[in-house]
Amino acid sequence: MDLVQQIIERAKSNKQRIVLPEATEERTLTAADMVLRDDIADIILIGNPQEVNALADKLGLKNIGKATLIDPENCPKSEEYAALLAELRKKKGMTIEQARELVKNPLYLGCMIIKTGDADGQISGALSTTGETLRPALQIIKTSPGITCVSGAMLLITKKPEYGENGVLVVGDVAVTPMPDANQLAQIAVCTAQTAKSVAGFEDPRVAMLSFSTKGSATHEVCDKVIEATRLAKEIDPSLKIDGELQADAALVPSVGAKKAPGSDIAGKANTLVFPCLEVGNIAYKLVQRLGDAEAIGPILQGIARPVNDLSRGCSVDDIYKLVAITACQAMDAK
Repeated sequence: MDLVQQIIERAKSNKQRIVLPEATEERTLTAADMVLRDDIADIILIGNPQEVNALADKLGLKNIGKATLIDPENCPKSEEYAALLAELRKKKGMTIEQARELVKNPLYLGCMIIKTGDADGQISGALSTTGETLRPALQIIKTSPGITCVSGAMLLITKKPEYGENGVLVVGDVAVTPMPDANQLAQIAVCTAQTAKSVAGFEDPRVAMLSFSTKGSATHEVCDKVIEATRLAKEIDPSLKIDGELQADAALVPSVGAKKAPGSDIAGKANTLVFPCLEVGNIAYKLVQRLGDAEAIGPILQGIARPVNDLSRGCSVDDIYKLVAITACQAMDAK
């Protein structure tokens, strides 16, 4: 069974409630129908019921009736949600009138549904920007305890079974924080290891903090940041298996790891890679994807107290389908 199918089976084993706030978008609705057909998750659709049902009829979708459909203009819990939102944002000066308008926004409404315990995760982005997806999540759901830095992980499924976990690697940050400081980089390491467990199913995440230096082979302030981040990550999670700074070959290749970092429990055995900055991470995964013919799945947002994931506006139906299963797996561990 390949990794994607493992993720789908894990989602099926403990069905979560996933909000799709862009229900009048054709790809989203088609993916929702497939998820419901395959019994992967319980789906909450937000959109005008007449428009959603008309689109489902037009597309010949047979399973949309199994979803919970919420009209953002006529939600029975609107006043409850507005009161809670106003309370959450009162220090920012939000009035109840402003909150009433915001909960008509499907992205805010979805996050309020999660906040009150009526859903477990949300996916948007087929119509919305990353900022529009993240803003309500950070205002309402907020970050996980002890985490202040949101980041994005990527699953890399390679054709090199000798590396990572039978060819699978989890890497971060590739999507959100451009220049993390040592504390933020430590948080990214902890969150990426958690994603490796909850989504990729790694029983034993082994985290390599990457740099252009291995164990002092070069000296520079950017290497110092990685060394400090490694120390801080161990403080955040003493059970975390992590080492750094390591060059990529020392992290992945046993013979190189043994030569460059003798005695390291991670060198040559890493399955989870943390990049020193977003620029490096984004370039690296795209090179592996294109030149190495690897499958890249993500980005998977991490660090939010309940999973809220962001799609590319150029996403496919299959992308949305997979991300529902991924979000469901994240939700299981977030409870």
